Amino acid sequence: MPFPEPDSWAGREGRMIDKLNYRLISYLRPRALIGCSLTSSNPAAPRWAREGGGCGWRCASDKPESHFQSQVDFVPTIGGVAPPLHGRGQTSSSAPLLMEPHLLGLLLGLLLCGTRVLAGYPIWWSLALGQQYTSLGSQPLLCGSIPGLVPKQLRFCRNYIEIMPSVAEGVKLGIQECQHQFRGRRWNCTTIDDSLAIFGPVLDKATRESAFVHAIASAGVAFAVTRSCAEGTSTICGCDSHHKGPPGEGWKWGGCSEDADFGVLVSREFADARENRPDARSAMNKHNNEAGRTTILDHMHLKCKCHGLSGSCEVKTCWWAQPDFRAIGDFLKDKYDSASEMVVEKHRESRGWVETLRAKYALFKPPTERDLVYYENSPNFCEPNPETGSFGTRDRTCNVTSHGIDGCDLLCCGRGHNTRTEKRKEKCHCIFHWCCYVSCQECIRIYDVHTCK
Repeated sequence: MPFPEPDSWAGREGRMIDKLNYRLISYLRPRALIGCSLTSSNPAAPRWAREGGGCGWRCASDKPESHFQSQVDFVPTIGGVAPPLHGRGQTSSSAPLLMEPHLLGLLLGLLLCGTRVLAGYPIWWSLALGQQYTSLGSQPLLCGSIPGLVPKQLRFCRNYIEIMPSVAEGVKLGIQECQHQFRGRRWNCTTIDDSLAIFGPVLDKATRESAFVHAIASAGVAFAVTRSCAEGTSTICGCDSHHKGPPGEGWKWGGCSEDADFGVLVSREFADARENRPDARSAMNKHNNEAGRTTILDHMHLKCKCHGLSGSCEVKTCWWAQPDFRAIGDFLKDKYDSASEMVVEKHRESRGWVETLRAKYALFKPPTERDLVYYENSPNFCEPNPETGSFGTRDRTCNVTSHGIDGCDLLCCGRGHNTRTEKRKEKCHCIFHWCCYVSCQECIRIYDVHTCK
């Protein structure tokens, strides 16, 4: 189902605002260097830029949006701000790109970074770590400053700008849940604050970790958008009116049923926008994104509230509600542990070679749309390795009494562990006084802390 155009919601006034925003953006882009990591057909651009994605780059063009994709010059950015260019008017693909000498080293570094992995990396996830994107709803021009957006995502951002803070919140929610679920494992979902690739090279390969992160991030977007609609923070969506049929036994419909279908639709249109390549990785990402969103729909449930004197529950109203996001994380973590290994097959079609995925082991039950899939093995994450993005497990706190992955034997990869004592101040001997406060004493307790060698 295609995402409806804003005209179907906004009406005549909305169409006028959209046209005004388009003219403003087209006018200001070359002057303010409103940028994005658009794909480019410029043969002078590096390969990673022609395929999409970027490594701290912005685009500058003096052409209107209809010509923007083919007339792109790449300028490096420092902290999201483009350095001054000599000859600002010369922005055509044939004009030389002049810059300060001290920026040449940065340019080389960005080229080396970009040619490695960022062509298919969803670097737009970095908007979850930027405080400036909390004001997206009031500053539409910030859409152009979000790194890694493909043209479809950029248009979506500008057309439905009031949804974008929820998209950013959803990715942040997914990252936090990932860090909770993997807190005791060798890879603990560490993010890198000063990198557009917020998980580093860990997601370069099609591993179980990549499968989980894509699933939890897309689920987070659907969850946050659905919640914001139910709370009334967006004018283009609201409560779900489809679940108001005849009342059930002892209850009637009431409250605001959360419209999870709308949240899933937003996540599908935005998160899957760049997964349109005919390769295996794109197919894997799209499958895992959908698995995360399907989890939201599968866990929708009736939530009820009683009314009446002294809690007699004479009248009970119920509405359709999302589960707690922790339940989504727990479910997807189980899917991570039982993820299906796939193999890549190539097929010749009219549009060229297309890669598809097939279950590696025919004896096992084939994966469903609710299962996570991968086709490359994970590194062991025991030692620091910049190529794989592993930080190692040295100095990680481990559980000496556990025989699981968080135990000192497995987490420390057989290297052993160190033990030290640690004094902590805690409140103790608390007493409730009528009425109404609690007084506590301060106690010092000694704990043994075990860390990997």
